[in-house]
Amino acid sequence: MALHPTVAGFLATLPHHEHGPVDPHALRVEEAGQVTPLEDRLPVHSVEDRDANGVPVRVITPAGADQVGIIVYFHGGAFLRGSLETHDHIARELANATGMRVVLVDYRLAPEHAFPAALDDCATVVRWAVSPEAGLAWDGTTLALAGDSSGGNFVAVTAADLLDAGFNQVTHQVLLYPSVDLDFDETRYASLRENAVGYGLETAGLKYHNAFYLDGGADPADPRVSPIKRDDLAGLPQALVVTAEYDPLRDEGEAYAERLRAAGVPAITRRWEGAQHGFVQFFGWVPEFHPVYDEVAQFLRGGK
Repeated sequence: MALHPTVAGFLATLPHHEHGPVDPHALRVEEAGQVTPLEDRLPVHSVEDRDANGVPVRVITPAGADQVGIIVYFHGGAFLRGSLETHDHIARELANATGMRVVLVDYRLAPEHAFPAALDDCATVVRWAVSPEAGLAWDGTTLALAGDSSGGNFVAVTAADLLDAGFNQVTHQVLLYPSVDLDFDETRYASLRENAVGYGLETAGLKYHNAFYLDGGADPADPRVSPIKRDDLAGLPQALVVTAEYDPLRDEGEAYAERLRAAGVPAITRRWEGAQHGFVQFFGWVPEFHPVYDEVAQFLRGGK
């Protein structure tokens, strides 16, 4: 189907720019200026900023949550931006839709912090979230990792890292239009060519945004950088992989889900028609897209 008219209308207002090196500080300042004011955010039972063994986190609790499942959320931002504020609205939506506590992670960003600092932070928070010291009243059932874009990368890698370390309590992984292959050779996936220009995230810009992560020692051939390259995916948590029709990263996300299924891991792929990369963060309020939160909730409750 055609690109959703609300998305198309917004993209039409953006000025054309040539791709080249980017300024992380400028991008962060611009992004901070787009954050929804606190008074306009979705109400939840409680929001508490905590320290998870040295990693800042935000714990969002929905109404009626006593002993519940936990979702640990890793925000997107091309490894160099994103924060507790930029993704607060996603965490609130997930908490209300699922009835679970959401722990939003403020991991260290590139280029100031080189690979694998952010991954270390993600694993630290997952372990903390279910520990007695956190006091989050985990019910011992659902422990989901979720994230968008580069955060989806961290979901896949962290799930594998924890499995390799013998931590087997993660039950689900939710990857929203994930970046799981940092080899940006356009011949690898048709979506890198089909959706190369005009849909917000553009293929030519990928190398410039991800350069800060790669220049910090993240090798695209390393499965901890490109999790689709992991030899053995068996034993990983069941997955929901959400992709967008008009996203250069669409095909790699769907290929990752297929590899999970081939390894015997239950994996659902859901391609959202008319959507582009980032639609949950920027257009999740659109009526046609908002049901993505209900879909995540259904998946975490064991539905299909």
